Amino acid sequence: MRISAAIDIPESELTERFLRADGPGGQHVNRTESAVELRFDVAHSPSLPEAVRVRLLARRDRRLTDEGVLVIQARRFRDQARNREDVRARLVDIIRGVLVPPKKRVATRPTRASKERRLAGKKRRGAMKRERGRGWSED
Repeated sequence: MRISAAIDIPESELTERFLRADGPGGQHVNRTESAVELRFDVAHSPSLPEAVRVRLLARRDRRLTDEGVLVIQARRFRDQARNREDVRARLVDIIRGVLVPPKKRVATRPTRASKERRLAGKKRRGAMKRERGRGWSED
């Protein structure tokens, strides 16, 4: 399975399991295993570069087990072939999402004008609240 020019995952690293899908489908749905569960061992895959593996394992994804296995299920379609395509496309999307390292945040400081605007707003708000306490009197 081709992810990018540099990354190619062989079929031997993917484990597919077929399940009975829930949802509509009539009487035949209880006999057909159209849902697909794909397992990919991210932690021990020799196909992934180390940087990509680290970023993939660092994602807080509920589909990633404690052992570092990515489990993706597809039951969107009623036939097994389309669910297989769907689950593989989703795996490719997940891996492509971590190919590019995130940009480092550059620490910046607030400008003098922004500090002054903030303080002026605080003063206005404080004055407004101070004025509330003073009731008006009827003569």
